[in-house]
Amino acid sequence: MPTFEPAHDDLLRTLAPQVVALLTRRWGDFTAAEDAVQEALLDAATQWPAQGVPSNPRGWLVQVASRRMTEQVRSEQARRRREELVAGQVPADRRSAPGVDAGDESARDDTLTLLFLCCHPVLSPASAIALTLRSVGGLTTGEIARAFLVPEATMGQRISRAKQRIKASGVPLRMPDAAEWPARLDAVLHVLYLIFNEGYASSAGPELRRVELSQEAIRLTRAVHTLLPDDAEVTGLLALMLLTEARGPARTGPDGELVPLAEQDRSRWDASAITEGVALITAALPRGPVGPYQVQAAIAAVHDEASTAAQTDWPQILALYGVLARISDNPLITLNRAVATAMVDGPTAGLALLADPPPALAGHHRLFAVRGHLHELAGDPESAVADYRTAAHRTASLPERHHLSLRAARLAERTGN
Repeated sequence: MPTFEPAHDDLLRTLAPQVVALLTRRWGDFTAAEDAVQEALLDAATQWPAQGVPSNPRGWLVQVASRRMTEQVRSEQARRRREELVAGQVPADRRSAPGVDAGDESARDDTLTLLFLCCHPVLSPASAIALTLRSVGGLTTGEIARAFLVPEATMGQRISRAKQRIKASGVPLRMPDAAEWPARLDAVLHVLYLIFNEGYASSAGPELRRVELSQEAIRLTRAVHTLLPDDAEVTGLLALMLLTEARGPARTGPDGELVPLAEQDRSRWDASAITEGVALITAALPRGPVGPYQVQAAIAAVHDEASTAAQTDWPQILALYGVLARISDNPLITLNRAVATAMVDGPTAGLALLADPPPALAGHHRLFAVRGHLHELAGDPESAVADYRTAAHRTASLPERHHLSLRAARLAERTGN
C-alpha cells in the first residue's frame, strides 16, 4: 500500500479493501481491481494533501479506480472477451458509465466477502494469508514478510503468484456457503490474527501501535463471530483481541514511548473490553476442542485479571504455554514460554529454553530482547546490555529501538560499561 499523510492513512487503509471488493464484484476481475485501487490510492496520496479530503472519499476512490479499469479494458484488444464476460455478468440496470458510481452500490461493505475470497482453497494457506494481508489488511510486502519471518522478495513473489491463481480460477466474489467455510476458516482467522498483531505492535515505523488496524481486525472478527457464534476458535480469537487491546492505552507513555506490561498503569486498561473478553473465553473453553486462539485468550485473561504485576498467576500461565506449545508450532511461543518459565523457575531456566532457538528466530530481534531481559533478571548486566543492543539494532520499530537502547544505556551506566 502506498505511503500517505498520517491524517489520511487510517481512512484509506479502511476504504481500500472495500473498494477492491466493490470493483471485483462489478467487473469480475480481482487482480485488475486490486491494481486499479492501488493506482487510485497513489492519486489520493498526491491530490488529497493539496486539495483536501473529498466529501465522499469512498465514492472518489471508486470513480478513479473504475476509470483506471475502463482504460485498461479499452487499451488492450486482448481483453475484449473479458469485457463481454463482465457485461454478461452485470445486469443492465446496474451498469454504470466509466467513473460514475452505481448509486447505493458504493455504500456496500464487501470487506468480509473479500476476506473469504482471498482465503479461497485454490491457494495454499501461506499464499492465502499473505494475499489477504495485502488486499484486506493493507499491509506492505515488507510488513507481511516480517510477520512470516521470510525475506521481502520471497513474500512479493508469493503474493504475485496468489493473485494470478485467483485470476485464473475465475471464482466469483461472494460469501461462501456454510459448507465451504471450514476449508477457508483457518486462513481467515490467521489473517485476522496477524492484522491485529501488526496493529497492536507495529513491526516498523515511528508508531508503537496502529489502532486502525487492530480495530479493523476486531470489527471483522466480530462479523465472523456473528456468522459462526458457536465456533470456539472464532470466539477465542475475538476474546484474545479484546483482552489484548484492552491494555493498549497503557502501552505508551506521554511521549509515545513503550511501557512494558509489568510497568503499565492498570487503571488505564479498558475494563469493559476485559469483561467481554473474559466472558467470551469462559464460554468458549468448555465447547472444545481447544485451539491455539482459545489458549492465548486464556493466557491474556490471566494477565488482565491480575490487579498488579506481582499478583500475576505465572504458574497457570506457564501451564497454558505448555498446552499451547503442544498444539501450535509458532516459534514466538518459545519466547513467551521462556519468560513464563523464568518467572516460575528462575531466569536461568528460561535462558536454557533459548539455548537452541527455532531457526526462524535465530536473527530475530525479539529473541535478543527476551534474552536481554532474562540476563538482566539473572544478574548478568554485561550479557543483558549486549543482547539489548543487538535487539535494538535489528528491530525496524522506532519505539522498540528507543526502549531497548535506553534499557541498555541505563544498565551500562549502572555497571560502568
